[in-house]
Amino acid sequence: MKLFDIRRKHAIPSADRALPGREEAMVVTDVHAVLGRPICPPYPDHLSLAMFGMGCFWGVERKFWQLEGVWTTAVGYAGGLTPNSTYQEVCTGQTGHNEVVQVVFDPELISYSQLLTVFWEQHDPTQGMRQGNDIGTQYRSGIYVFDAAQQALAEESRDSFQRQLHSAGFGDITTEIIKAPTFYFAEDYHQQYLHKNPGGYCGIGGTGVQCAAPTGVSV
Repeated sequence: MKLFDIRRKHAIPSADRALPGREEAMVVTDVHAVLGRPICPPYPDHLSLAMFGMGCFWGVERKFWQLEGVWTTAVGYAGGLTPNSTYQEVCTGQTGHNEVVQVVFDPELISYSQLLTVFWEQHDPTQGMRQGNDIGTQYRSGIYVFDAAQQALAEESRDSFQRQLHSAGFGDITTEIIKAPTFYFAEDYHQQYLHKNPGGYCGIGGTGVQCAAPTGVSV
């Protein structure tokens, strides 16, 4: 990879340099290949949404669909500038998007705090615009919150986990915590990829540091 390409993939592009995208939304099969439920909205009213970026979304999605209380999951692109991006466009670094997983969960069965524990423990949130050998804005660590309660829990858990990481010799957390942006579904073949391709690539891996679930707010 050329030095110019590496630098470009480490920075969110400006609006005038981002790819234009398109108005047409990605068409996906609206059935979760593992859970058998819809992946597209609308969702039942008693459910809540969460959105995370932790590196390559194939392995991340599998971590979350395996949790009891998670109703459905989907992978997509968010946090950038290009509407309805394709995977090829995201990989150029010219959309600014992150590879994210949208998690639809039942808060009576699993709390947002428990989801945050999985988030922190299953990747390295100190690496900036990369995760292991996967390099670029699409692999950055991110928590995309849907309300003030999620924001408070995310920040509390970040501060707590930062202390634990420092004690273990790791650097500063680079995770972005922002209001949930528009979620653009990824191509159909990316949805539940590791179920469809059991031997497929999974670059997800944590630091080995355990995260204490935040207790300040109950969600």
